[in-house]
Amino acid sequence: MPISTRVMIFSAFSLLCSPSFSQEMGFEEYNPPSTMKVAEHHVIKAKFPFVDIHSHQGGINEKRIGELVSEMDELNMGVLVNLSGRGFGRGDSNSQQEYIKSMLKEFNTYAPGRFMVFTNLNFAGFGDENWTRIALKELEEDVAAGASGLKIYKSLGLNVNDIDGNRVPVNHPDLDAVWAKAGELGIPVIIHSADPAQFWQPMDANNERWLELKTHPNRQRGADNPAPFEQIMAEQHDVFAKHPGTTFINAHMGWMANDLDAASEHLEKYPNVNFGIGAVIAEFGRQPRRAKEFFEKYQDRLLFGKDAYNKEEYYTYFRVLETEDEYFPYYKKYHAFWAMYGLGLSDEVLKKLYYKNALRIVPGMDRSIFPD
Repeated sequence: MPISTRVMIFSAFSLLCSPSFSQEMGFEEYNPPSTMKVAEHHVIKAKFPFVDIHSHQGGINEKRIGELVSEMDELNMGVLVNLSGRGFGRGDSNSQQEYIKSMLKEFNTYAPGRFMVFTNLNFAGFGDENWTRIALKELEEDVAAGASGLKIYKSLGLNVNDIDGNRVPVNHPDLDAVWAKAGELGIPVIIHSADPAQFWQPMDANNERWLELKTHPNRQRGADNPAPFEQIMAEQHDVFAKHPGTTFINAHMGWMANDLDAASEHLEKYPNVNFGIGAVIAEFGRQPRRAKEFFEKYQDRLLFGKDAYNKEEYYTYFRVLETEDEYFPYYKKYHAFWAMYGLGLSDEVLKKLYYKNALRIVPGMDRSIFPD
């Protein structure tokens, strides 16, 4: 080989290896598109009308409602349940009650039947001898005004404190009358307790949520921040056991979607509990055979929900639930760096998941929106 040719090859190799032609990256950035050649069925509209049992909407007015209804029609969403009914942080108890009434009026004026609202508890002053009485009064008034259920945020058990600065456990005795009242009123309680267990575990190479904790460091907790994961969840389960006459929806599958044996035991133990699947679809997508078996067995106990509202993200839910596609990406790498597989659920299971179970559990839902 001529010297000139060797010099050219060496120069080209040196150029390619120079910093300007190499890319230094960490795991956070590494996210190559798959080279797999498999059947693809992109689903942008649900097969059947569905109820989103877990959504959060603020700033409700005629314009926003119009935008939502347009997107809901594109998705085939029949009813959106807004769990943010009370608007806390907007003033005193009276202004919060006016907030929920105003929201219900807006929904019923511009899109009757398409939206439902769950109310929330105001924990200000918890520990005062009058707190429970006031909470019961407000709950009754909110339901009379049109609220269809009660949403409990994860703040209970994590950062709700009483008037003395002590953490309020999920199963605090002062709340027993509230759970019982919800049962008397015939409304469901959707409750979110704690966060994924990995948030309490060491942030190291063995933590499956490492990337999420790296990109969202405020989500990392220690065993005493403010209590162990297992303790908070045990408090929640104690509530289910003490109030069999109240219907509960355990949001985010109670963080058991990655352990469907535990989830099965949970449903068997607490017949008054149902699961919402919001924000855990990635767990089903990596175990399609086991998940399909679970959905078939407990088809009467599962409700569709999304949580954070984003129209395009529903597409992944539809694809996991309705198709038998293989190896397709999830929409948030920090939630799931693995690939998804479709469950291919039957029409009957889909109908129950999408709307039939919600029609049975949530009072006052417009049945005419749904096929049967």
